[in-house]
Amino acid sequence: MRLREDARSLIFTNLCSMLGTFFLGLGSVYIKSKEAPAKDILKDLVEMCRGIQHPVRGLFLRNYLCQISRDKLPDIGSEYGGDGDSINDAVEFVLQNFTEMNKLWVRMHHQGPIREKEKREKERSELRDLVGKNLHVLSQIDGVDLDMYRDTVLPRALEQVVNCKDDLAQHYLMDCIIQVFPDEYHLQTLETLLGACPQLQPNVDIKMVLSQLMDRLSNYAASSTEVLPEFLQVGAFAKLSNAIGKVIDSQPEMPVFGSITLYVSLLTFTLRVHPDRLDYVDQVLAACVKKLSCLPRIEDKKATKQIVALLSAPIEKYNDIDTALKLSNYPRVMDHLDNATNKVMAVVIIQSIMKNNTYISTSDKVDALFELIKGLIRDMEDTDDEELDEDDFKEEQNSVARLIHMLYNDDPEEMLKIIYAVRKHILLGGHKRLVFTVPPLVFSALKLVRRLHCQEGDVIGEDVPATPKKIFQLLHQTVEALSVVPSPELALRLYLQCAEAANDCDLEPVAYAFFTQAFVLYEEEVADSKAQVTAIHLIIGTLQRMNIFGVENRDTLTHKATGYSAKLLKKPDQCRAVYACSHLFWVDDQDGIKDGERVLLCLKRALRIANAAQQMANVTRGSSGPVTLFVEILNKYIYFFEKGNPQITSSAIQGLIELIMTEMQSDNSLSEPSMDAFFSSTLRYIQFQKQKGGVMGEKYEPVKV
Repeated sequence: MRLREDARSLIFTNLCSMLGTFFLGLGSVYIKSKEAPAKDILKDLVEMCRGIQHPVRGLFLRNYLCQISRDKLPDIGSEYGGDGDSINDAVEFVLQNFTEMNKLWVRMHHQGPIREKEKREKERSELRDLVGKNLHVLSQIDGVDLDMYRDTVLPRALEQVVNCKDDLAQHYLMDCIIQVFPDEYHLQTLETLLGACPQLQPNVDIKMVLSQLMDRLSNYAASSTEVLPEFLQVGAFAKLSNAIGKVIDSQPEMPVFGSITLYVSLLTFTLRVHPDRLDYVDQVLAACVKKLSCLPRIEDKKATKQIVALLSAPIEKYNDIDTALKLSNYPRVMDHLDNATNKVMAVVIIQSIMKNNTYISTSDKVDALFELIKGLIRDMEDTDDEELDEDDFKEEQNSVARLIHMLYNDDPEEMLKIIYAVRKHILLGGHKRLVFTVPPLVFSALKLVRRLHCQEGDVIGEDVPATPKKIFQLLHQTVEALSVVPSPELALRLYLQCAEAANDCDLEPVAYAFFTQAFVLYEEEVADSKAQVTAIHLIIGTLQRMNIFGVENRDTLTHKATGYSAKLLKKPDQCRAVYACSHLFWVDDQDGIKDGERVLLCLKRALRIANAAQQMANVTRGSSGPVTLFVEILNKYIYFFEKGNPQITSSAIQGLIELIMTEMQSDNSLSEPSMDAFFSSTLRYIQFQKQKGGVMGEKYEPVKV
């Protein structure tokens, strides 16, 4: 019996649908005949469709009505009407059809068994365009101007959206309204449109709806500068901000990711429409801070990603970190990031500074900047050092080092303030960071020293004179901090750099003090033999360039350098360091430093060490070692001979050449192609200089090999 009733119902419904389609077509023809007003026929047709209550069939029947009546609406310029009343009738017809279609569409959600709910929702999603076509038709009616849209169309459409209380319908229809009607209409009716948002169901993706609206308005503002006054006139920012606040308050279950996404969209809108209003930008950040303050900790990765997008937007827009530093709520938002994300954001800030070549020019800005990037500057709470990747750490600290070179001011007094500010922050960074951050600070201070060039600077405050002596004192304390790392090799290099700068400023006591510190480090801290070789050559090279020292101080330093050279672990290293010391006693650009006798003593000492190395090779290898050291010393003899050192004679050079040739011709000697080529090139050089004339041509008779 029940099957018979279902069959009868199905037959009746199908028959009604067929009859409905027939009468709709008949009504369309009747409108064309113009025997009756189009508005009356359309009213009868829309009422007739009420007879079909089956959701799917009713939807298709009303969609058919929408299609056949589209070109027969009594619009402006239409042959079927066109006066004011007719336009109202056309709008009323479409709105009624839209309302009934939406009711049928929503009804689909409630019909059928629960187990088929997912299937029904999929079918509903596929049929949504049938409902949306009505709104598209409304937007195409020429008579629908701003007044009619504001007074009739939008209120009726929003009424249906809010009252249907269906998640899918509300989201789709709000999107339709935003997409099909002109941007100008949205701007002028913004308050009405936004007023519906808090009334939507909690499961509606309101962030997507509002984001699309703000994106449309942003593009509208970008299309022409002439429309920007309209945004100010209607108070678009204030209305959007209030609406977002109400939506978030009305949906306490909204995840933090959704709330932050709304603020990101609002900030994007603000930066595009009101880029000059930093107060608006700061208001958005303040609202975000208020929301985040209610949470104990952000663990949602999506929310964290949106916060990064929020913080990155002003930097990308203005290409100037100075602007971000003016936003009081910017660091407050960063405080809510976890340590890892805080570092990521800090790197983004530094990259922006480097990319845009932005110089941070005051100590206050330096303090604010370092507060922003504190995740890279010092260890944060709850940081697990074991999880820190070494390569990532080095890259982060290298970025900080590059940043320090972007902190600059032409005014020496302000620059010194900047140096003090940077020093304050980096000394709190922990031992591992100092090896990366101290060197750029030292070189930045040395640049300032050379700019001052021994001028007595004015006083900054009460006790910070901008003088080289004060800066050198600061540098001494700063480099000394590396002793706790420990990193003696780096500290030694920096002491030598400071000594050279003191030399340029004619500050002999300061230069001597830095050299003394370098020697102390060498004696007490540098234990590795390779590091000792590198360090002693650095000391010798720097000392050679110094011209500030008096006789006593220079003799003391050169004596120590020569003594350290002779005490290196390996004989070849001793030899090379000792003959390098010969340059300390003969400096071309310093007339007072030309001690030929001490040069000769160094070279003879180097020869003795080389000979000892050769004998040691005979013992350990059972054969003579390479004579590279002798050839190197020969080149030093030739250099000083050409410089006019009277202690270096042609007979000494001749004897050394014969010694080398004897060693090379020995049956037990080891032959190395590179050494042979080196010696041959030296002999060719002597031959060339002899032919050329000059000192070598006058005093030396070359040996023929």
